[in-house]
Amino acid sequence: MRHTSALDDFGTGYSAMAYLKKFPIDYLKIDRSFVRDLESDSNDRAIAEAIVVMAHKLGLKTIAEGVETGAQSDLLAAVGCDFVQGFLYAKPMTQAEFLAFAR
Repeated sequence: MRHTSALDDFGTGYSAMAYLKKFPIDYLKIDRSFVRDLESDSNDRAIAEAIVVMAHKLGLKTIAEGVETGAQSDLLAAVGCDFVQGFLYAKPMTQAEFLAFAR
């Protein structure tokens, strides 16, 4: 059985493109540093879109971290980002809080 794996903080630090060939990765997580200023920084928008396009061409899904506004979510949806996570949807929570939230 193959487990699902994600490459976290893609585009920063040690999350190098070489890992895309080296490890069986299913998801690329777009680092919050590119999401934070999506609304005001065209370079961040271009980087996020490039990550999404590259991931899709490699058969991978994308997850954007740190989504805090509806506008960020809309911009990511417009470039085809598959999933988003962040305070816009929920703050970090305990297991019990999550179960109550999910109900």
